[in-house]
Formats: sequence, structure tokens, C-alpha cells
Amino acid sequence: MIDLAYAYDGAIALITLKRPPANAFTPDGLLQLQRTVEQLNGEARVRALVITGDGPKFFSAGADLNTFADGDRDIARTAAARFGAAFETLQNARPVVIAALNGYAMGGGLECALACDIRIAEQHAVLALPETAVGLLPCGCGTQTLPWLVGEGWAKRMILTGERVDAATALRIGLVEEVVERGAAPEAALTMAQRVTALSPQAVSFSKTLIHQARHGVPRGAALALEREGFVDLFDGADQREGVNAFLEKRAPRWQASHAPRETQR
Repeated sequence: MIDLAYAYDGAIALITLKRPPANAFTPDGLLQLQRTVEQLNGEARVRALVITGDGPKFFSAGADLNTFADGDRDIARTAAARFGAAFETLQNARPVVIAALNGYAMGGGLECALACDIRIAEQHAVLALPETAVGLLPCGCGTQTLPWLVGEGWAKRMILTGERVDAATALRIGLVEEVVERGAAPEAALTMAQRVTALSPQAVSFSKTLIHQARHGVPRGAALALEREGFVDLFDGADQREGVNAFLEKRAPRWQASHAPRETQR
């Protein structure tokens, strides 16, 4: 089960993975995650999204292996499609997505984190893609996203040899961007998300799309042309003028997309 709560003034959404004891994913849970992200993606007031796990031990242990115990190929096809769709939706979401890794992020749990823009891990977190140990392989974009983040060598160590990575190593190899004390990841992620809300919604959205060009193999010359075009396109919106003039007038900017009514937690 995945519970969704809004935080702060509605600009930040918090998704908590809740499926005791290890917050494992099922096909239905993945569909729920996908639909939740799609809903948030369509709400302009949501600027950042934080994903964490319920409890002190697990972000998510990945797939519920009971799903695959019978060796049913049709079930496998459905599960693979759900993993791919959920995590691609997360990866391509308009808001800035931050994973707060409060513990073990294994298999599909790590793939969920890989689909986020930024990862903050607690010092006791353990990260792994151990699917090959049970006769499976990562099917939620893990074989493609992990090498892009940490390089082919570390991706092969984790996938082909089953190596588990602690938080300190994950930070060193670029798998996570920050390590915090036990219990501190959600608050650190929400604090980071709050910084996002101070920035131009349009400029952040354009920038995120441009950063992903490198991931998708767009030739450098073409990507640089898109970068320059995106800069000019910002001048079609009100945020560009508001941002520059707010700086010159020494005041906080009033972004066009930040005028939504206050939202309470739910």
C-alpha cells in the first residue's frame, strides 16, 4: 500500500511506501505509484516530490517474490511492465523528485530510488540490485540507469556479482548525493525540496529536461542547441521577468505557478 500526504503549503508532496514488513512492491502497488505520480505531475502547485519508506529499516526491499514463485510467464510480463511504467513515470515527472532512503533499498527499491532526481541516504542504508541471486534481473530501468549514474564498472559489480553497497560507498561512487544520520533522511529531503519551491517553476522544469538529454544520448551539439533555445524560450513567460526584477529590487520573487491556495496535509 502506498500512502500519499501533502506537506508544507501544497508545493511539496510526500509519498511513503507502506507495505509491512519490507515495503515490497506488488503489481497493484506499482500501478498505484504510477497513477499517484501522474496525478501530482498534473498539479502545477506541486513543485517537489519526496519518496521514503515506512519504518526504520526498509525504504523498499523490491519486488514481493511470492509473485514469481509459480514461474508464470504472464505474471512476469505484467510485473515487468508495471515496474517499467511506474519508474519511467517517476523519472520523467515534472516535479523535482527526491528519494529519502531510510534503510535497505534492494532490487526494485533501489530502482525506485534510481528513478528519482536526487537520493539522500541514512548512514545505515544498504543498496543493492540482487535479482540475479534469485534467477531474475532488474527490470525497472536498473540496468540502464545505474551505469549512467555510477559507471559501467560499479554497475557490473552490483548486478553481476551481487555486491551490496553501504551508504558511505554509495556517496563515494555517486549513487547517492548525501548521507545523513539515522532517521534524518525524510527531513533532509523535505528541506531540500523546500529550496526547490524558491526557484522558478519553468526554469527548473526546462533545466531538468535538458539535464536528461545527456542520459538519452542526444549528441552534444544538438543538446547545446536545445539549451540555448530553452534559455530564450523562458523569455516567453512571466517568471523570467519576475525573477530578474525581484533580484534587482531585493525582494523574494512571486512565481506564477506558486499562487495556488494553501493545502493541508492529508
